[in-house]
Amino acid sequence: MQVRILFFGVLKDLTGRGSDLLNLPEHATLGDVFIHYEEIAPRLGELAASIAISINQEFAGPDSQLKEGDEIAFLPPVSGGLTDPESNLRAQLPRHSLIVREKIDTQEVLTKLKQPADGAAIVFEGVVRDNTRGRRTLYLDYEAYEEMALKQMDDLAEQALQQFPIRDVAIVHRLGRLEIGETSVLIVVASTHRAAAFDACRWLIDTLKRTVPIWKKEYFEDGALWADGEPFPEEIPKAEGSHSGRPASK
Repeated sequence: MQVRILFFGVLKDLTGRGSDLLNLPEHATLGDVFIHYEEIAPRLGELAASIAISINQEFAGPDSQLKEGDEIAFLPPVSGGLTDPESNLRAQLPRHSLIVREKIDTQEVLTKLKQPADGAAIVFEGVVRDNTRGRRTLYLDYEAYEEMALKQMDDLAEQALQQFPIRDVAIVHRLGRLEIGETSVLIVVASTHRAAAFDACRWLIDTLKRTVPIWKKEYFEDGALWADGEPFPEEIPKAEGSHSGRPASK
């Protein structure tokens, strides 16, 4: 059987490819795929404890069995639907989320989300800063596993609506090159009372940065590197244990 493999962020650099087609025997597992690429790029084994893998845009463990045509994505820790810039943002939101490549218009999203019954509308903007760990940043470049990212952003919005007494949520993330001072991610939460909106907004950005497959590459005066991502939550299966039964190097 043949499956499609996708690599993102630093894993794309380590393996020297962004995608691949791989022929596997019947009853092959996700662990078999990891072993194959670990032989090509041994560094994958050292990073196994921090790598998540998905099958058809759903996180999966190394014992998961594969079938013809599956799409498998290798996902490093994340750092954290395309649009037509001429069209209405809210009209494009299938539920609550959007991924764009043009500048994010915060005021437009806020205006379209608010309703007369709202007593609070909390806005969070993630902004590109001009420095990282003492190095001058020139610009950032964001990439994503777009279909999975959009689905997970919508799922987070739905979870927030269930967990917090809020009325509505909008999440917009930008991809591509971003200059200093530009907004990379926007979260707007509307509710009757401000406390719930603050709590939901904080939970959304913290969870998004840990789970949604979006990565950033930082460009400096003296080079470029993929930003260190936040570890995936414990409940998300990792590649560790999928290769030769030996523990990953720490």
